[in-house]
Amino acid sequence: MSNFGSILIISGPSGAGKSSLIKAAGDKIGDYYFSISTTTRAPREGERDGIDYFFVDKETFEADIRAGEFLEYAQVHGNYYGTSLKPVREALEAGKLVIFDIDVQGHAIARERMGDLITSVFVTTPTLEELKRRLKHRGTDNETIIQNRIENALIEIEYITAYDFLIVNDDFEKALDSFIAVAKAARLKKGRKQALQFINKWRGQ
Repeated sequence: MSNFGSILIISGPSGAGKSSLIKAAGDKIGDYYFSISTTTRAPREGERDGIDYFFVDKETFEADIRAGEFLEYAQVHGNYYGTSLKPVREALEAGKLVIFDIDVQGHAIARERMGDLITSVFVTTPTLEELKRRLKHRGTDNETIIQNRIENALIEIEYITAYDFLIVNDDFEKALDSFIAVAKAARLKKGRKQALQFINKWRGQ
């Protein structure tokens, strides 16, 4: 069976520690590709193409929409943002674990399109109060943005049952161990096509 990759989707409220878990897991979860969004907006100071975003023009983005090259996309403040399938396909064909940090709507769309390749985990704080405390403590957002993040969290928490795993990030080291275990489990999951290839090979066909 060809060494085809797998997909791990991580969702959860902003401030729950998703980025910290992915970063800390690092080389403990093997070769992975972190899915980067594609956008038509201009790069901000310090942003690099292929690191922060894939920066493309509007014509290229719209051509890719017509070609069905986006897992999901949206238009925000006149600019497009989306998850391009091209680098994802390349990473999967190279046998990598592809990690998406996307919201609950993105998870639902991904499940619809690539369900049998996907393992998903929802990461959250132990309580709403703790989420509020972390958002205020990190000091990167103003009060309006914090309030928007809290309102989004109240909606997103309703979707926990749609995910394969739940990690409550109360003790970071324990949460990290759980995330590494989930990532390793995701690597073992094979889509129907890969399973059928293995069955035929096992039978000697």
